[in-house]
Amino acid sequence: MIITVTLNAAMDKSLSVPNFRLGRRHRTVDQTTLAGGKGVNVARTLKTLGQPVIATGFAGGATGTRIVEALTGEAILNDFVRIGEESRTNTAVLDPTNGQQTEINERGPAVTPGELELFHDKLSYLARGAAIVVLAGSLPRGLEMDVYADLIKELRKLGLIVLVDTDGDPLRHAVRAEPHVVSPNVLEAEELVGHEFNDDEDRVIAVREMVNLGAVEAIMTVPDGCFASIIVDGEAVLHRVRIEPREAVAPVGAGDAFLAGYVAARYAGKPPPECLRYGVACGTDSVQRLGAGLVDPQKVERLVPEVAIERLPTPAEVG
Repeated sequence: MIITVTLNAAMDKSLSVPNFRLGRRHRTVDQTTLAGGKGVNVARTLKTLGQPVIATGFAGGATGTRIVEALTGEAILNDFVRIGEESRTNTAVLDPTNGQQTEINERGPAVTPGELELFHDKLSYLARGAAIVVLAGSLPRGLEMDVYADLIKELRKLGLIVLVDTDGDPLRHAVRAEPHVVSPNVLEAEELVGHEFNDDEDRVIAVREMVNLGAVEAIMTVPDGCFASIIVDGEAVLHRVRIEPREAVAPVGAGDAFLAGYVAARYAGKPPPECLRYGVACGTDSVQRLGAGLVDPQKVERLVPEVAIERLPTPAEVG
């Protein structure tokens, strides 16, 4: 079983609005409303890919009820801790005429220490039947920045593989707790290592820096694939994975689909480089759909052969 943790779950509304302009009245030409938050998006993709997954986290108020009902309607197993405050609603507006997307994310509810304690108990219970846990997304109000770090330590003691996809201070604390995998995008990685990347050499150095900060493996997603430091035959190996970019219908959630594909392949026992390849195929297919975490498994399989993977030299192998 795979567990996805979404501490700041949401109802995500995606609107397609041609020629979107601030201060104007518009009508949508397409729209979707789905249960969301990064971990929920990962769970949706994993379910579509046929892997056993259960989504957990916090859900509060009428919006929290809608989140749980929406997941149940998609046949995604879930077990959320109910909290006193209302879960958030997020809105993404996509302009199909220029591909620009505007996101408005609510800050989310406040979580009490007692509610957090209940969640720790629930996660410990669920972990008994799991092999992999994905911790993903922002934190709701009331939680300390090291909450992911604490969860990583607990889960590692139980022998689970832990992957983290977040940003800012929560990521900085999390990476020090030595998760098995961190998976930021470029902006998140720049913030984590403390400098901007000017070229591919900087991006390769960045994934090595993330490993030096504590992560066992580091994967940085980019628009045409990823840079990664992964363990192959007991050694850290650098890889560049890429695919010819597609024109995106909606780019939101591509990183979540990538991570879900990577986790699905890893859970299925595929070799580490093939996990990266499958993840990139999932992320690439996901941008063709309005709504996060939506993929077509058959189209993903057709994309896999198009994904190129290159093993990069480590510093010891250079010159």
